[in-house]
Amino acid sequence: MISSRRLALTSLAAAGAYAMLPGAGQALAQPAATLSWRHHPAGPSGFFRAPVLLSDASDAILIDGGWTLSDGRALAEAIRATGRRLRMIYVSQSDPDFYFSLSPIKAAFPEARVVAAPETLAAIRANVQSKLATWSPQLRENGPQTLADIVMPEALDAPALELGAERIEIVPAAGLQNRRYLWAPSLKAVFGGVLLFNRVHVWTADTQTREARAAWVATLDAIAARDPAIVVAGHMTPDAPVDAAAIRYTRDYLLAFEEELGRTADSAALIAAMQARYPGLGMGIALEIGAKVAKGEMRWG
Repeated sequence: MISSRRLALTSLAAAGAYAMLPGAGQALAQPAATLSWRHHPAGPSGFFRAPVLLSDASDAILIDGGWTLSDGRALAEAIRATGRRLRMIYVSQSDPDFYFSLSPIKAAFPEARVVAAPETLAAIRANVQSKLATWSPQLRENGPQTLADIVMPEALDAPALELGAERIEIVPAAGLQNRRYLWAPSLKAVFGGVLLFNRVHVWTADTQTREARAAWVATLDAIAARDPAIVVAGHMTPDAPVDAAAIRYTRDYLLAFEEELGRTADSAALIAAMQARYPGLGMGIALEIGAKVAKGEMRWG
């Protein structure tokens, strides 16, 4: 999702500290469940990433890291404050904003396993050097600088994560490479990772064909069919709701993008049209790159 090309960090300038704004980290759980959860949306300086901590009475699993080292330090402190033992960090996606922050978390919880699907691990290994080359000079002390600073996951080829007696299902997205979401049945909760956005521009550069975007919409329909009570987007504003609104938002945005793509002549017109339909949103870089890729003005991947 984040370019290996050198891009101006206009929307990520300074990659500042992890933002615990009102509503961030709010715990919600259904009374019958033994699981509880907290999401930790980082705000604009952390690329609007929202890692999730799942806990039972004694242990915890972290779903994804974040973008900057300051995000990671703040998240480590938040986990420590729960009193739970962090058993595992599951990396759901190969984009660097899902794992660049892991070093301080792993240092705080050295016994925690860091795992990812084999497909995700292969993708990280294939592009991590180019990600470091692009982003290390811009993140500076707030990001990893060498490969030694990267916490590399181990491969986990499993259909679910286990926490106590609870299973959290790993659900691949049909028709999309290296895309998945997590489903916690006891919570009726979806943790959507890169498939779900809320109140920010949606990253489309990695779904470059009409067929891929249609497969994404079909996955969103499948998620909605589960009738989830809790839905946490992988990229969201800290005040965005954690319910099915994220599914509707992402789906509507993708359909609007497809519609405007067919009626605009170039990326500038497509960007203007989407900004008119979705004014004032963060992650403008996602719209800028996605529009250029869709119009054939930029190569990606």
